[in-house]
Amino acid sequence: MPEFLTAILLLLVSGLAAAVSSRSDVGHRVGQLGAILGSVLGLVPAIRVLIDGRSEGASAIWHMPGGTLHFQIDVLSAFFLLPIFGLSIVAALYGRSYLSTGDGAHDSAGSWFHLNLLTASMALVVGAHDGLLFLLAWEIMALSPFFLVIFDDRKAASRHAAWTYLAAAHLGTAFLLVLFVLLGALAGTSDFDGYGAVLNSHTPLSSAIFALALIGFGSKAGIVPAHVWLPEAHPAAPSHVSALMSGSMIKVGIYGIVRILIMLGTPEAWWGWALIVVGATSGILGVLFALAQHDLKRLLAYHSVENIGIILLGIGVGVLGLATGNPPLAVIGFAAGLLHVLNHCIFKGLLFLGAGAVQRAAHTLDLEELGGLLTRMKWSGWAFLIGSAAIVGLPPLNGFVSEFLLFTSGFIAVVHPLAPIATAGLIVIVALGLISGLAAACFAKAFGIVFLGSPRSAEAAAAHEVARPMVAAMAILAVLCAVIGLAAPAVVAALARVVAAATRLSPDVVGSQLTLVTGSLTTVVIMFAILIAIGALAWRLRTGRLAGAAIRRGPVWGCGYLFPSSRMQYTASSFVQPLVSQFHLFVRNHEVLKPPEGYFPGTASSSYSSDSGDPFLQLLFAPTFRWFDRMATRLKVIQHGHIHVYVLYVAATLIALLIWESF
Repeated sequence: MPEFLTAILLLLVSGLAAAVSSRSDVGHRVGQLGAILGSVLGLVPAIRVLIDGRSEGASAIWHMPGGTLHFQIDVLSAFFLLPIFGLSIVAALYGRSYLSTGDGAHDSAGSWFHLNLLTASMALVVGAHDGLLFLLAWEIMALSPFFLVIFDDRKAASRHAAWTYLAAAHLGTAFLLVLFVLLGALAGTSDFDGYGAVLNSHTPLSSAIFALALIGFGSKAGIVPAHVWLPEAHPAAPSHVSALMSGSMIKVGIYGIVRILIMLGTPEAWWGWALIVVGATSGILGVLFALAQHDLKRLLAYHSVENIGIILLGIGVGVLGLATGNPPLAVIGFAAGLLHVLNHCIFKGLLFLGAGAVQRAAHTLDLEELGGLLTRMKWSGWAFLIGSAAIVGLPPLNGFVSEFLLFTSGFIAVVHPLAPIATAGLIVIVALGLISGLAAACFAKAFGIVFLGSPRSAEAAAAHEVARPMVAAMAILAVLCAVIGLAAPAVVAALARVVAAATRLSPDVVGSQLTLVTGSLTTVVIMFAILIAIGALAWRLRTGRLAGAAIRRGPVWGCGYLFPSSRMQYTASSFVQPLVSQFHLFVRNHEVLKPPEGYFPGTASSSYSSDSGDPFLQLLFAPTFRWFDRMATRLKVIQHGHIHVYVLYVAATLIALLIWESF
């Protein structure tokens, strides 16, 4: 535990030092070094707890009324510290080169303060064992990304995204405040142990507590419809910040849901159904909205919503298994959801870093302006391809493993004699199948439009590979995608302690259930390892034969066109138009078509484009905020600007409170 507190201190001190050294290279070096060393140090107690299974804690006197300065790292906390500190190391390695090149060169080194503060606050949330301390750390975690999203405050879009994020973040915080006030009133203490003792007695308010947790923590995780801040904030923030927010920060919301579920004890069956419905809705709508996007980081942001849906599907199945006394369903469901927390951190972090490399090299994230980058950015292109294959669940990469577990849990539920459980399993299988298929189409579009074909702009034609530290950061995550996939049986077996903590089942029961799955995974891994070896051998033989052969090079057959151009290829809009049109009830796609005219139309005489806004933002949140704005404007009449009037307001309030108390 001393290492954890030292890591927090190191992150904060290095961030402050970087802020003091604003705009200097020294500030960048100090901020980067502090982020890396602090995160490495923070991983030490997390790994130790995961290995030996013993919790570590620390407490001190805190003069804050109603709270205690109580930290504790148990197995669940240790597991969630892995994506927080692990991705922070990679983001810091990437960030310095990203900030010092291209459009980011003007930015202050002080941004490291907010980045390190974000990492420290996430770790404090996961390590807090007191309700008041938890809320304080949560508020810091909610505020620090605001300054990172508004990083380039010269752009109106960045300012709009930052305020959208801040409003959404505090909407969720309001529900959490009610949640912890209710928990404190029931337990008579702010300590988590006291919460658990009261909630395990099956209080009538258990369902209300679960609902508050789902809404409050789900808003941070990005569930539909509280997801609207993700596609606004991620494109505006620097790419290494986007990677940390998507890969780690939204998972803190998942941590909160699981932590409350543990406190609540044996769950109600409808809680599992609620998580399954929310997960299926978020997963399907998230990938549908992603299909229609033409900004690369905005596309990736919607895929974060999709993957949060996948995680909730797994946890929902697990909760349903606990509620119905079905250990295999509970164990495999929670294993799928928790493993996908880690897997999504890795491949989504990789994809956001890849998007940042594209932005730095081609100076745009507009898919319609990109193309042909694989020949100019080979390392970045191959890393992005690995991340794309992992996120759609292709073997033998890490995304396949957690989705395999989720499919397995669905099949276990389908064969159950109880119709409600079988129906839930069918929903999971159909939803995950649809999500996987649509995700494959979306990343065929993303990778193909960005890296294949011909450049669609002069900037794309002049692109080049990014700095070595940026490539190294992407390479680390790409290797992890492959390692977890190829070591799937060992990785799943290593989840036993974490799943046992989440389900409150005995480690022996959890281990026996996971063993049944690891046998199937071993067969799959061996099969694909053999295929990889055969493919590598074939490639080696081919390159060896071609090395000494005379190769003639000539133009590719152009189907009769003597002068092909970049316009003679799919655009991002046209590539997915047939698919998006099938879901027009959900995707509000605005299409603009200018058909060719005459026998010999010019290059500028015809065009097709599409634009998709978020229906929840347009139809729900924007009207609601406009209504609140009108109401707040009417309250300006009480703002006279005279101090004696404000003193009168205070006195009237105190009198009203005294009258209230007298009754």
